[in-house]
Amino acid sequence: MHRVVISNGVFNGLSGLNVNPLHLLDKVRIVLSHTSHPGNIGGAARAMKTMGLDSLYLVNPRFFPDKEAERRATGALDILHKAKVCDTLDEALSGTVLAAAVTARQRDLSHEVFDGRQGATKLLDLAQKDFVALVFGTEMSGLTTLEVSKCQIIIHIPANPEYSSLNLASAVQVMAYELRMACRDLLETPPASPTLTLHGGGMAATFDEIELLYAHLEQVAISSGFLDPQEPKRLMQRMRRLFARARLEKEEVNILRGILSACEKRM
Repeated sequence: MHRVVISNGVFNGLSGLNVNPLHLLDKVRIVLSHTSHPGNIGGAARAMKTMGLDSLYLVNPRFFPDKEAERRATGALDILHKAKVCDTLDEALSGTVLAAAVTARQRDLSHEVFDGRQGATKLLDLAQKDFVALVFGTEMSGLTTLEVSKCQIIIHIPANPEYSSLNLASAVQVMAYELRMACRDLLETPPASPTLTLHGGGMAATFDEIELLYAHLEQVAISSGFLDPQEPKRLMQRMRRLFARARLEKEEVNILRGILSACEKRM
């Protein structure tokens, strides 16, 4: 178990070196999926810059680059101009060890759900190991069930239940603020208080490695006759939820895939 000790505005992280907690924001990707209105992309960039985030990923935006995005990104054109445009959500999440789906919709077979403050803490916890991501959906319908299944946790921003719809850029602003406040909490934690604990001592498995595990698991389930591809029901959705709770490490993924490979040889 790793312990992170706060001291003089910096903390001793996994490498044993003094690191300013605000540097963890460099490990956070803001991912906007299938954004319809370019002004929201610019507004999100501006919201990010006010809180010290600068890693923007755009999944198949309807309009980008666009003058309206630049107009709304007042003072944050640098973030806009270096935004990475991706064809798929898988591409945007490649290399991350935790992705949080920001959604207000109730989901059946849901991943763990946290409010904005709790979710920001969870993200920064894993950001000490590698890149993490906050994923936002379209303005009209939000994230699809498939997109949510690619994430490991869900973040819900508490709002007025009679009118809980948040503008996309506003939602980004709220979560950017919560991330910065979570960093501030790390800075201000007195040495005598409980230290931040990381779950497990191994290297966290990346999104790519876990997606390969899911594909391998589904392949073996079909080959063994356990899963009927014509009537898959929600087996793989349940398996994703199971492993999302586990926060798999690289070695654990390798063990599971080794077991699957052994089963394939037997079959």
